[in-house]
Amino acid sequence: MNAPHDYSDDARGPRLQKVLAEAGVGSRRACEELIESGVVRVNGRRVDTLPAWVNPETDRITVDGRRIAVAARHVYIMLFKPRGTVCTNADPEGRPRAIDLVKHPAKPRLYPVGRLDIDSSGLLLLTNDGELANRLTHPRYEMHKTYEVTVRGSMPDELIEKLESGVFLHNRRTGAGSRTADSNIVLLKRDRERTRVLVELTEGRNRQIRRTMLNLGYPVKKLRRVALGPLRLKGLAIGMWRELTPTELGALRAAAFATTKTATDGRPVRAKRRTAPKRTDERRSRPGVASGRGGSRPGTSSGRSARSGPASGRASGRASRSGPSTRSGSSNQRGGTRSNAKAGPRSPRRGRPR
Repeated sequence: MNAPHDYSDDARGPRLQKVLAEAGVGSRRACEELIESGVVRVNGRRVDTLPAWVNPETDRITVDGRRIAVAARHVYIMLFKPRGTVCTNADPEGRPRAIDLVKHPAKPRLYPVGRLDIDSSGLLLLTNDGELANRLTHPRYEMHKTYEVTVRGSMPDELIEKLESGVFLHNRRTGAGSRTADSNIVLLKRDRERTRVLVELTEGRNRQIRRTMLNLGYPVKKLRRVALGPLRLKGLAIGMWRELTPTELGALRAAAFATTKTATDGRPVRAKRRTAPKRTDERRSRPGVASGRGGSRPGTSSGRSARSGPASGRASGRASRSGPSTRSGSSNQRGGTRSNAKAGPRSPRRGRPR
């Protein structure tokens, strides 16, 4: 006769047969038969009736007296990394580690996705999901990352355009070099003392933004990552962390695995990102902010075509990209997207006036 058990509360976690199947015991149907045969015990007590729910992180589950190795639950943590902490989990210099700020009750073995140097702050994703981490960091998948960057000095329009088109960087170890990939840049604020921009990259060379800006004569004063793909830094104070919501995780996974296989060489090719339609910008230039080389946007003076219609790439035929649109902390800026044709000299895109 089957005895009653204390595992009939579905709030405990997943079904027992699901946990057994994920641990490699057998198919889910085979695991159900094992349970009903009376060879499965949870915390020393026989469980031979279904349904039954367990907590794989705390319950001791055995089959024929042998404890099963429960597959670790994937954990996805968003951390607002502060300046002065390193992303590596093993630092020979003994500097403060970002990982030590996360006090997760399950104590999972987490690894940072990508890197932020010790002088930078912002969104750092930590996880034990190696497959997703690879998709988010490998250059072939072109996962875009967005940074809010403040540099010293008033950066002219032509240098902002040069940054968007790519800049030659030397490899400090090998001495060789190559041009950086195209990027999207949105001008947020500019005065005599500083320039603040949003920079969206699809590659992640070591200290790429800092090195690029320094080579152009505009050293970085502040750098903060505000987005990783569709994931936005929000709801956190500096040094705090939280788990991703199901909606955030779903959007991140959808973006990370949005690839198809080519018919020729089998290499993964990133699916085209949707781009929002361009908006007509009739805002007037702010006092004290340069309007660019070709005059201001429609609604102020002539010189550049109105922003309307679906986004497209540069006139030379490069693939189109939507401009960054992010919110970070108390900041709340948005950037536009590229114009679909050149109508005279361009001025950099501007964020929403504060």
